[in-house]
Amino acid sequence: MKNALTILLKLVLFLLGLVLLYVIIAYLLSLITIEKEANTKPEVEIYILTNGVHTDIVMPTKSDQIDWSKQVQFKNTQAADSTYNYIAMGWGDKGFYLETPEWSDLKASVAFKAASGLSTSAMHATYYKQMKLGKDCKSILISKEQYQRLITYITDSFQKDTSGNFIPIITYANYGKTDAFYEANGSYSIFYTCNTWANSALKACGQKCCLWTATDSGFFSKYN
Repeated sequence: MKNALTILLKLVLFLLGLVLLYVIIAYLLSLITIEKEANTKPEVEIYILTNGVHTDIVMPTKSDQIDWSKQVQFKNTQAADSTYNYIAMGWGDKGFYLETPEWSDLKASVAFKAASGLSTSAMHATYYKQMKLGKDCKSILISKEQYQRLITYITDSFQKDTSGNFIPIITYANYGKTDAFYEANGSYSIFYTCNTWANSALKACGQKCCLWTATDSGFFSKYN
């Protein structure tokens, strides 16, 4: 019995050590800044938007480079309102998105699958009439060439059918009247979170970001 308790204690201490190591490394990597590309034209305004945990990349609904509403159709939202000017895109664990409306609803099985990378992912798209700058919303001006790279990064995150269309997820788990979910590529894990995806989106279009981060605070701190 004593030996069993000793082994259990060592296992718990080992796991706590791994968690502590992860937190320290994650924090240190988020402090390393990748600076934005120099000498680019401020032609397109995008935003980073956080709810305190999860980050979205926000873009104009329509521009001369892309009309997002052709793929993320307004009719797939409850409002079905075509007058929205901005679209926010976020990537994340499908279980978290669809089965965990509140933290109190979190199931151990969902958390385990998300942490281990064993579950599937989803894209969450939300339409907005306007953006309000603040601690939770920062504006970034990028060039058209950089925006094209961002478009490629985001469209590559969506799963597509044989016709090249985004695949909507039929669900009643929407967060409001202007959002919808779509099937996505990749798997969520402690090494690739929703905020890692958003940080990589900024990296793809040459903007200031972290070398790596698991949290929204990692790169939001660079946009004070």
